[in-house]
Amino acid sequence: MKFRPGRVPPLPTAVPTTVASPCISVCRIDPATGFCEGCLRTLEEIAGWGTLPDEGKRSILAALEIRRASSTQRTS
Repeated sequence: MKFRPGRVPPLPTAVPTTVASPCISVCRIDPATGFCEGCLRTLEEIAGWGTLPDEGKRSILAALEIRRASSTQRTS
């Protein structure tokens, strides 16, 4: 698609990915932690997921493992 003066260029599309979202459709932000009660992501991480490259998504997934382990230790 060629850009023509006076036309609005298309919005960027989501980055093709092979990394699945950790969303489990339990979407509530815990006000004490700022994490989603379902997937443990922050609002910023959730909002940016669709446009992140796989490397960024893997970085978030690694952080989620740490958060999950930390929350398990607190409840034990």
